[in-house]
Amino acid sequence: MVIGNLKNSKDLPFSFHLGNNDISRQEGAKDLGIYTDLKFSRHINHIVAKAHARASLIHKCFSSKDRSILVKAYVTYVRPLLEYAVHVWSPYQLEDIAKIKSVQLRFTERLSGSSNDDYSSRLATLALESLELRRLHQDLMYTYKIIFGLVDLDCFRFFTVSPNKTTRGRTCKLFVCHSPVDVQKYFFCNRVVKIWNSLPAILDDFASIRSFNFLVKRTDLSWFVNF
Repeated sequence: MVIGNLKNSKDLPFSFHLGNNDISRQEGAKDLGIYTDLKFSRHINHIVAKAHARASLIHKCFSSKDRSILVKAYVTYVRPLLEYAVHVWSPYQLEDIAKIKSVQLRFTERLSGSSNDDYSSRLATLALESLELRRLHQDLMYTYKIIFGLVDLDCFRFFTVSPNKTTRGRTCKLFVCHSPVDVQKYFFCNRVVKIWNSLPAILDDFASIRSFNFLVKRTDLSWFVNF
């Protein structure tokens, strides 16, 4: 891969070699199941297509049309495709957000007795969360794990925790880093800071990750959801 501020890397005059062997030039790469060329539109297109196909199979292959059974199948076999390693590739462009949303929107629309309800009503009836809200929750949970040492990652490589304990609101606040470009601005350790700092002071009681998760799910994060 050729990485840099280039309009067309294919026009570069040089080639790559390893010993006497030529190395072909690639527009992107796949690592641990994630496609990337420093953007994630290709990965999103891939998982959305796969999720749509699997969701259609659920409607086609299940003899039962009971909504609760089909929703359980969706949660088990489809939704994980849209959330695997989401901390890495979580979208910020409305076009990509809409593509991911379309999977759940179309699946719930095809359920018996749901076609006349709007999307928000269907989610409420089926006890499903929007995929964007789930991504926010997962970002916050992973932030908790990094800060409190529940994963083998150096917290200081991701976040700077404010030492000021006298300000109003939460005490475990993170510094906001200046990000001149969108790629950096929407990277995990930057995009989560504003949401983390907005959590109510009650969440400073970090008794356990289970209690933190319980309280986060009862916190209104709708301000941070695009649609």
